[in-house]
Amino acid sequence: MKKMIVFLISLFIFINIVKSEEVKVSKEIGEYAKNSKSAVLIEASTKTVLYEKNSHEKLAPASMTKIMTLLLTMEAIDSGKLSYDDDVLVSKRAAGMGGTQIFISEGTTVKVIDLLKGIGIASANDAAVALAEKVGGTYANFVMMMNKRAKELGAVDTNFKNPHGLDEEGHYSSAYDMSLIASELLKHEKILEITSTYEENINVNGENHWLVNTNKLVRFYNGMDGLKTGYTDNAKYCLTGTMKKNDMRLVTVVMGADTKEDRNEDTISMMEYGFSVYGIKNVLDSDSVLGEIYVNNANPRNVKYYVQEDVNILVDKNTDEIKYDIKKELNNVKAPLKKGDIVGKIYLSYNGKRSEYNLVIKEDIKKSGYFRMFFNNLKDIISGKINVI
Repeated sequence: MKKMIVFLISLFIFINIVKSEEVKVSKEIGEYAKNSKSAVLIEASTKTVLYEKNSHEKLAPASMTKIMTLLLTMEAIDSGKLSYDDDVLVSKRAAGMGGTQIFISEGTTVKVIDLLKGIGIASANDAAVALAEKVGGTYANFVMMMNKRAKELGAVDTNFKNPHGLDEEGHYSSAYDMSLIASELLKHEKILEITSTYEENINVNGENHWLVNTNKLVRFYNGMDGLKTGYTDNAKYCLTGTMKKNDMRLVTVVMGADTKEDRNEDTISMMEYGFSVYGIKNVLDSDSVLGEIYVNNANPRNVKYYVQEDVNILVDKNTDEIKYDIKKELNNVKAPLKKGDIVGKIYLSYNGKRSEYNLVIKEDIKKSGYFRMFFNNLKDIISGKINVI
């Protein structure tokens, strides 16, 4: 009898241990995105994955597709090919789009900035097509541009068939890929100004058109300032979200949630996890002079250089010691040089990973005239900087 009691107690303990392990595994697999088919949480500047669930699964992205449409438009603006005040002629294709719209009419013109707001706030399909045709020249060419840019960003699980996100065979992406594209878009601060706006009026066909943000979290979750919702019958509810706290910006993507509430819950859950566990340490500031590079035929010859973008490292708040190594490599360059030209690289080694960043100049550098070059070289010979023997 005593042996039987011991056996039953041991069996009870064993079963509970197994159950507790099952619960533990279950939480590790999906506790921050339990409602979504696929999800990812990354830190934007380092693109480090902090949490993922089926993040490389190819799924319909719905209107999150418009993140790429916005990116290509912003890059066209930055390059000078387009401006916010440019008029966009509305085509029959754009005016005839279904789904969410701002109801632009064929043959009318709409400002680029108003189309951007139509996409970033109200997720308008007609606005997306109008901008796509403006930036790409043709609808088909813009789609080619979308896929080319996706590959450049390392979004290998993505294939776009349209600029708006309505379901189409062969149109897919993944949570991870959408986070990469979103991180690139976030380099354009104007986008956050747009996507953080809850409601606004824009000019459409000579009349005010009221926009209300499809991402309700920008109003009801403190700190959320973007980025893009999505929904189709096939994709279900999707959301790429972003917010910044204590100098760290996180990006979340959820795909395939059954309801808006589910996608919001998973987004908030991942955000709160990320900000509670991780922090960001700035190693090099892109606004600070890192040094000077000697350019013999330039005027002046000592040219200041900067890192092209902030160099950050992601730290676990529970880790006391932070060790990293930085190495610098300068190129042999000659004048003339233009603002933004690359003059070298910085190599950062941290946590077993090596990252590289460009060193750039922030002003145009002219080439010296022959007389000045001769005079400067003569000074260097006299001072011993140049050995002629």
